[in-house]
Amino acid sequence: LDKLLPADVLLLGEQHDAAEHQQIEQQVVANLAQRGVLAAVALEMADAGTSTDRLHPSSSEEQVRLALRWKDNAWPWSAYGPSVMTAVRAGVMVLGADLPRARMQGSMADSKLDAMLPGPALTAQQQGIRTGHCNLLPETQITPMTRIQIAKDISMASTLSQAAVPGKVVVLLSGYGHADRFLGVPQHLSPDLKVKVIRLNAGPVAGGDKAAAYDMAWVTPALPDKDYCEGLREQFGGKGMPAAGAKP
Repeated sequence: LDKLLPADVLLLGEQHDAAEHQQIEQQVVANLAQRGVLAAVALEMADAGTSTDRLHPSSSEEQVRLALRWKDNAWPWSAYGPSVMTAVRAGVMVLGADLPRARMQGSMADSKLDAMLPGPALTAQQQGIRTGHCNLLPETQITPMTRIQIAKDISMASTLSQAAVPGKVVVLLSGYGHADRFLGVPQHLSPDLKVKVIRLNAGPVAGGDKAAAYDMAWVTPALPDKDYCEGLREQFGGKGMPAAGAKP
């Protein structure tokens, strides 16, 4: 962490099903809070517009969950609660940063979002949507789903920008795809902000362009092999071919 600071924004890109990643996130939040340099913690796991800004550091976990409108069926509180409560106890604001579901339909039809990434990055993002959905999505859904991904990144970037404080660090907890310097949230942040990106990875990180998308990779033990496409194949009635190594 010392090698990455100072920074205005620190993105921690996790693999959602790696419990060790959430433990590391809690340790980073605690470390920065202890140093007195933590401005805020922003979350992919809660909608933009929600925050703990009106809560006291002694607020209960239930009060915090209500303030963030936490959806435990999507994001287990047992995984992310420790990071959130570490910030709250330190008197640091926690902010939802994700695109609210009510805005997703409009984003799917918003062609202006296509221009928010350079051409090669847009193509790469579209391919990521294909493989991330195990090559099961109808081709007509690729562009709308990519727009949602871009809108999510813009929402997270806006939250970070508004929370930035000179001399302190705003931390974003998100999936590693959102943290990608070439495709994700950093594309939508002001160049005036000093942005650092950590990729948390279960197992070795691929080299090449992927390695360049992050400032540093923190590697944890590989997880057991899992067919991430099985559930999607059931939803799509077994149509389509699964993508190798697809991750949530």
